[in-house]
Amino acid sequence: MTASTQPRRQARTRWRFRRPSVLPGFGITFGYTILCLSLVVLIPLGALVVRASGLGLSGILEVAADPRVASALKISFGVSLLAALTASVFGFLVAWVLTRYRFPGRRIVDAVVDLPFALPTAVAGIALAQVYAPNGIVGAQLEKIGIKAAYTPVGIFIAMVFIGLPFAVRTVQPLIAEIDKEVEEASATLGASRRATLWKVVLPPLIPAVLTGFALAFARGVGEYGSIIFIAGNLPYVSEIAPLLIVIKLSEYDYAGAAAIATIMLGISFLTLLAINLIQAWSRRRFGYV
Repeated sequence: MTASTQPRRQARTRWRFRRPSVLPGFGITFGYTILCLSLVVLIPLGALVVRASGLGLSGILEVAADPRVASALKISFGVSLLAALTASVFGFLVAWVLTRYRFPGRRIVDAVVDLPFALPTAVAGIALAQVYAPNGIVGAQLEKIGIKAAYTPVGIFIAMVFIGLPFAVRTVQPLIAEIDKEVEEASATLGASRRATLWKVVLPPLIPAVLTGFALAFARGVGEYGSIIFIAGNLPYVSEIAPLLIVIKLSEYDYAGAAAIATIMLGISFLTLLAINLIQAWSRRRFGYV
């Protein structure tokens, strides 16, 4: 037996006596994975791009340059970004309170966090519009200080935070529970301040989860429709979101225009999420977490 063949023979021996998996072999499971992804994700997205490609690159750019489309895209992505940042900050605080403290009604509060997941989006939109309308419980109080929430981009922001908060909470909460309190106590024993403990001990292992929650909240906000249209007012150039503009194009039988807007949104979303994933991967390597 040569020295070159011995490692390969040992590898085959280890593979032969490896404990079998509960699921079928790699080939079958991989095939089902590709099939499901193709049917649910790849083929529909591919059909969308093919439909939009009928306009050509110049046609897609012309659609993107339309002032109404550009305004809708700016509102959708700009407000989604701001809402995801807000949801990430407050989601971290909510997750910390639910994990580290025990108080009456904690289980109820924990269940309320998941309410946007179960609540139909149209119901959520109607409820938000009723509360934040000028004659609503909260909207009337905001009107007194000169803030108009409903039927403005502020209303869109509120709706996006509402639907994005559960993602920010649930992605961070399990990792907060895994952080040992003794680590914080050791940091305090060594003379570190609360702020230093927060920034150097608590936050580093949580950064990947925070970024994941941010990405999920951002993606949900960009594509949200039902909970926004009731509180947005849907005024062109003011509070009209891109998904609504796609619906309008479809109602006008402008399928190519709708596909072009959807393709533009797909491209921007892909680049944004790619950047977030790269930052997340860097943070894992930077702080030594895998």
